[in-house]
Amino acid sequence: MDRRRMLTTLLAGGAAAPLALHGLVGEALARDARQGLRGFHGDVTVNGAPAHFGMDIQPGDAVRTGNGAEAIYVIGGDAFMQRGSSHIAFGSGAAADLMRVITGRLLSVFARGQRRIATPAATIGIRGTGCYIEAGEEKTYFCLCYGDAEIARAGDPAQVETIRTRHHDRPMWLHDQAGSEMMTAASVINHTDAELTLLEGLVGRRPPFAGTGWPPDQGY
Repeated sequence: MDRRRMLTTLLAGGAAAPLALHGLVGEALARDARQGLRGFHGDVTVNGAPAHFGMDIQPGDAVRTGNGAEAIYVIGGDAFMQRGSSHIAFGSGAAADLMRVITGRLLSVFARGQRRIATPAATIGIRGTGCYIEAGEEKTYFCLCYGDAEIARAGDPAQVETIRTRHHDRPMWLHDQAGSEMMTAASVINHTDAELTLLEGLVGRRPPFAGTGWPPDQGY
């Protein structure tokens, strides 16, 4: 209920609003993009400073969420939903295309153009995609919800695999331990199409799977 409450107040500037999740998604799609922190609950900091609604987030910044917290924010044409107990750092200058998922869970949608996502297990090159990541010490979960990605193993960057998906086609665990496979199959966990639609709506887009009869009552 905390997540539903946060989502339903997201586009109301922090004031309570009696919106169901699907209503919020429709509202998001109708709005033009606004930058910065669009909604949060719990302990959220940006560069160590306590979060506030509309707070600017730029390349070079680091966003942390405490246990049970969550934050939704927009940087340029990209939008993010950061779960609790997560630490995300954005590159700047020559590394402005780099995002580091140091630990925790992050759902992201990206505008066209090259991006790199560094995780403990692999570096992932993407172009205009949606993806969900859960980064842990021993393995990293990665779902390319749609789009193209090039995955290079952290400990052996020459080991590279390119994947393309249309709708959560190939979720996986990424490993960097010696003697292990770089990728093993996984199921779709902890992210939804409604959340992806919300994020794309915040930057004026619709996900490629959105069509007649959208959004569904349940499913991914």
